[in-house]
Amino acid sequence: MSDHTSPFNAIPPVVLLLTAALALPELLFWASKSGLVPGARGGDDMRLFALQRFAFSGELMDRMRAAGQYPFAGMIRLISYPFVHASFTQMVFAAVFVLALGKMVGEVFSQMAVAVIFFASAICGALIYTLLLDDPRPLIGGFPAAYGLIGAYTFILWVGYGAVGQNQYRAFSLIGFLLAIQLVFGLLFGGGNDWVAELGGFVTGLILSIPLSPHGTRRLLEALRRR
Repeated sequence: MSDHTSPFNAIPPVVLLLTAALALPELLFWASKSGLVPGARGGDDMRLFALQRFAFSGELMDRMRAAGQYPFAGMIRLISYPFVHASFTQMVFAAVFVLALGKMVGEVFSQMAVAVIFFASAICGALIYTLLLDDPRPLIGGFPAAYGLIGAYTFILWVGYGAVGQNQYRAFSLIGFLLAIQLVFGLLFGGGNDWVAELGGFVTGLILSIPLSPHGTRRLLEALRRR
């Protein structure tokens, strides 16, 4: 056997698939902009098309709710918006979060649980964004889903700290640090309301971790001790 093991071998396949799904649209946007896609006009046309078709719109959701009609083209935006980003850089940051946090959560949780947390956090983050705000700007990007994985990792830390008699509130250090950074950047450079969806995703991931943890808290502790 080779002594050189690929670092990707330790990453759960579902995490690799989600990360690849985040990156794929950017590859298509680059190909379109480079003139490699037949029929594409180049420039950012494909990105703009994706934003129009797949970004989550609170206004659209309000209209569907008022009409009592929920067409597939509107509802699919709840799970498609995490895969559309405003720029390559935004996608890279979201993908890094999903890859890193997904690996750590996937070491303890099942692959199905990781996928459920990812998509449920995206959905709940978008719905909370709509219910609490009247923001006409569309919601895009994988951060609400990534924050759901942060919520799951926070639960893992919470249980782990409790098992060794340490202060369990240390588990919230990561989310506190990230929110503090967002506050600073928002004050310095201005910012939108995406943090509402991201915080909603975090809470969703944290809560879902309780029923989705492997065979309850006792088995979760056993899995942590084996790491």
